[in-house]
Amino acid sequence: MPKISTSAVEVTHIFPHGFWLLLGEEEELLLPFAQFPWFRQATIEQISTIEWPTPDHLYWPDLDIDLSVQSIRQPEKFPLLAKATI
Repeated sequence: MPKISTSAVEVTHIFPHGFWLLLGEEEELLLPFAQFPWFRQATIEQISTIEWPTPDHLYWPDLDIDLSVQSIRQPEKFPLLAKATI
C-alpha cells in the first residue's frame, strides 16, 4: 500500500512586505518580497495555489515558480536572485 502524505503547505498570512507559509503542522516560514520579488505583483489566489511535491520543493503552478525550501529557511546561502519581470 502506498504511503499517504498528510503534510500540507498553506499560506497563512499575506501582508504588504511578504507572506507566511505553514509547512506541515510545525514549521512557518516568511517569504519577504524583498528577497522573493517574483511574488510582489501576484494575486492572493496565485500565491495561495501552491504544491509541495517533495520535502525540499515548493511549486506555484499559476506563477511557474519553483523554490527550494532550504532557500527560504536560509536565504543567505542562496545569494543569487532573479529579477522580477514586469
